[in-house]
Amino acid sequence: MKITVTAEKRDAKGTGASRRLRRNGKVPGILYGNHKDAVSIVLDSKTLHLQFHKEAFHASILELSTDGTTESVLLRDYQLEPVKGTILHVDFQRVNQNEKIHVNVP
Repeated sequence: MKITVTAEKRDAKGTGASRRLRRNGKVPGILYGNHKDAVSIVLDSKTLHLQFHKEAFHASILELSTDGTTESVLLRDYQLEPVKGTILHVDFQRVNQNEKIHVNVP
């Protein structure tokens, strides 16, 4: 079972831009790794929240669809709002099927 996450590239960076995204129901994130440049992305908060609470989301290779391209990624890190528990930021790492990586499985 592959979990697919849909994201869009974003141009605006910084604290103010991230706050505006969160007010509009979006979650900022970053996509990095596999010898490629890091890309700032934005995800829909509701769909991410539904996927986030599945155990497999944290320990499986995910499919990240960004502007027509699909990449295999791992959820590497995330930040939660301390009181409400909403997702503030997510980090995804690209995965190459031919390279070893070290992962802590929850």
